[in-house]
Amino acid sequence: MMMNDMHPFPVKNQKVVLQQLSDLKEQFKETHLNQLFAADTSRFTKFSVEYDQIVLDFSKHRIDQHILAGLVDLAESKDLSQWIKKLFSSEQINFTEHRAAMHWALRLPKNSPDFPNLNQQVQAQLEKMYALVEKIHAGQYRGATGEVIQDVVNIGVGGSDLGPLMVTHALSDFKVSTAKSLDVHFVSTMDGSQLSALLHQLRPETTLFIISSKSFGTIDTLSNAETVRQWLEKALGTDAKILKNHFIGVSTKAEKMTEWGIAPDKQLLLWDWVGGRYSLWSCIGLPIALMIGVSGFKQLLAGAYAIDQHFQTAPFAQNIPVLMGLLGIWNNNFLDIQTHAVLPYDGRLKYFASYLQQLEMESNGKSTQRNGEKVETATCPIVWGEVGPNAQHAFYQLLHQGTHSVSCDFIAPVKRYNANQFTYVESADALVEQHHLALSNCLAQSRLLAFGNQALAADELKDLPTYKQYEGNQPSSTILLKELNPYSLGMLIALYEHKVFVQSVLWNINPFDQWGVEKGKEIANQLLPILNREQEDLSAFDASTQGLLKILLGRLEY
Repeated sequence: MMMNDMHPFPVKNQKVVLQQLSDLKEQFKETHLNQLFAADTSRFTKFSVEYDQIVLDFSKHRIDQHILAGLVDLAESKDLSQWIKKLFSSEQINFTEHRAAMHWALRLPKNSPDFPNLNQQVQAQLEKMYALVEKIHAGQYRGATGEVIQDVVNIGVGGSDLGPLMVTHALSDFKVSTAKSLDVHFVSTMDGSQLSALLHQLRPETTLFIISSKSFGTIDTLSNAETVRQWLEKALGTDAKILKNHFIGVSTKAEKMTEWGIAPDKQLLLWDWVGGRYSLWSCIGLPIALMIGVSGFKQLLAGAYAIDQHFQTAPFAQNIPVLMGLLGIWNNNFLDIQTHAVLPYDGRLKYFASYLQQLEMESNGKSTQRNGEKVETATCPIVWGEVGPNAQHAFYQLLHQGTHSVSCDFIAPVKRYNANQFTYVESADALVEQHHLALSNCLAQSRLLAFGNQALAADELKDLPTYKQYEGNQPSSTILLKELNPYSLGMLIALYEHKVFVQSVLWNINPFDQWGVEKGKEIANQLLPILNREQEDLSAFDASTQGLLKILLGRLEY
């Protein structure tokens, strides 16, 4: 399925293209998806693209070929091709932090001719990680008392947590067998609630902790790390073997890991050109490799690499991440749709929407252009979502009959529960039927969102009260994976990474910094001495903060 690459007008300057798209938007104001499908029975063929293990159907967006060609013109007028070349280079494209953005280099094949010196460094760290994984899986990695490690706890926050958590859950069907049962856990919250509940279930003798922090200075992560060190020392003593045998560090800061007490042979390194939300492909992915094995992790990287190649070589009109980005621009900046829902119809993708919230909103939630001027249009929409079958009983009411325009991504695997993926043979048919039930709901919901009342049976429409009617015309994409496996998940994640980059180019913003994340944490350092009763004077704070502090300190009753 390939879309026709049609241009109703030649590529022109940005202002001309934007005006033409604005004119087309005006023509489309009263156009319903029902009309677009009625006018063209071949619409699906024209507005869908298949590549490798993924199909993107974008026929349910409020576009025609003139609009799509105009959006491609807009990308070309913004010099997207050159920006893609800059991304896949060592140029300091993240100019506010004076860094390149080379997360794609983490998934280059071994012995790739591209950036051989850098690739050698990356492969060396991955091989070090793989050796640790194999040792743990073989039951040869032991704690301070000589017992085999059976639980691994990843301590991180942001990209050091969301990426590995999402992938390990998504690929739970591909968990490898190990010499002794191995479980992987995740801790991220600074309040200690996750850690408190988890430590009651674990044995210090058989627990290994991964401290994942790019800077090795993130207070959330280090506070949790210090708590588990105390927990281990209370149970096992303060012998140096405790730190050596029960902690692995992943960071750019070897010296800080050493100072904290992590042995050099248990240190895995990152580079400053890897943003946290793009880091699961690196040794931050150690929990993933522990879950799905070295071979599975390599397949994850291979899937992402396949999309890297597709992104760099496919014409824009047949380039899936470019199309995803352009559709988002059309919805956000022309149709004024400011919220986007991600709706996977597979329970294994439970954390995918949360992962994309960071990927998209931390990257493109910006209001300053690269030239320092304020943006002139809306940038990143609010990204949210949930596993589709659960969401149907929660917020689909708003999607179908509310007052908000929402764009959606429906995601589903074509096949599930093959011979290798169910435990009991006698349950196979029932599980396949359940998968078909999920798929039927996925297709039905996108159909109702698009077509409204026209999706109903004729006998349902007779004398239908208004509260049972559906307006439709809510745009959506459907992404089908042949199967959810390490390779296809790598493809899916990389698609969204590159979609984010495409949109950043068209909005003229830097998607690789996150200054909005930093300042709130700095201000927290002003408040901590007050709450720790190391400082008494509250006069530097606003009246609201003073009042709240007084309650927290017991100076004011409520």
